[in-house]
Amino acid sequence: HSMAKWVQSYRDLPLKLNQWCNVMRWELRTRMFLRTSEFLWQEGHTVHATSEEAMEETRKMLDVYETFARDYLAIPVIKGEKTAAERFPGAVATFSIEAMMQDRKALQAGTSHFLGQNFSRASDITFLSAEGKEELAWTTSWGVSTRLVGAMVMVHSDDDGLVLPPRVAPRQVVIIPVIPKDEHREKVTEYCRWLRTELDEVRFEGEPVRVELDEREMRGGEKVWGWVKKGVPIRLEVGPRDVDSDAVFLGRRDRDAKDRKTVTRAELLETLPRLLTEIHENLHDRALTFREENTKRISDKEKFFEWFSNEEQAGFVVCPWGGDGELERNIAADTKVTIRCLPIDSEETGTCPFTGTPNAPMAVFARAY
Repeated sequence: HSMAKWVQSYRDLPLKLNQWCNVMRWELRTRMFLRTSEFLWQEGHTVHATSEEAMEETRKMLDVYETFARDYLAIPVIKGEKTAAERFPGAVATFSIEAMMQDRKALQAGTSHFLGQNFSRASDITFLSAEGKEELAWTTSWGVSTRLVGAMVMVHSDDDGLVLPPRVAPRQVVIIPVIPKDEHREKVTEYCRWLRTELDEVRFEGEPVRVELDEREMRGGEKVWGWVKKGVPIRLEVGPRDVDSDAVFLGRRDRDAKDRKTVTRAELLETLPRLLTEIHENLHDRALTFREENTKRISDKEKFFEWFSNEEQAGFVVCPWGGDGELERNIAADTKVTIRCLPIDSEETGTCPFTGTPNAPMAVFARAY
């Protein structure tokens, strides 16, 4: 309704709106972050003069979401188009990014919709073209939500707690003084404060490294365990011996909590930005390897149903698809498996095992949240 009022002429286009808002939905069964009654989301709505411009915007935002998932959350995703059965109601085409969680189920992490002229027709969004002709506009919509937080937790975290990628971690480094006796307090504390001052000058991708010095009065082991659970990428433990050798005891959250080593202060200051990048890359590559190890290619109908006959069976199955919505719904009813997307970065085709259709595009099947 508002767009119909705002858009009058081709000079008003493109109209691009981006918003953050809280959404309320009636959910019978909620799941933390993934499906809640109220959640924060980012959504965009755009209006264009041509179909080509609208589709370009649709694909661009899909790329933006893929880039954010990969470069900030360290989550590898598959970009693809939804089938007609999974398409957003009213859309001409729906695209999504799909991620694999550690239980090998799929999670739709973001969507981008090419709405064609359907919503313009329903809401009378028209404009006067440069030739003086009244035309229907072409629209898009796209969005992500706090579901991405759930995806990040489920992809990276372990039995010890959170594992946060460095670029989104509220604290990238925590300094933990280890004071076995009161007589060591002043020496260790002074060194830790000095270290923090030096770390405040270190830049990671143009921004100051986010550092916290934990001076709380509590046992060192308890303090360390608390920061492990919070997922801080780098922990620096400093005791009297470390001060004497001008070094720190360094632990990385992307590795086992017991996997720690001593590094000199000079080495730490020099290598910290590279270390944060290495942690991000390790988290991403580990998740990508996990997905690849749990992706199976099947081109036989019997083997497909045999694979998913066990309701606990998870992981991705890549299979040629030439069916329709009714067949897709029947497969979902029999196996509780859905087509997550038809990958758009793949030109591979094959014979659909369900219909015999030749040169069918590949589809990703999985059980999903």
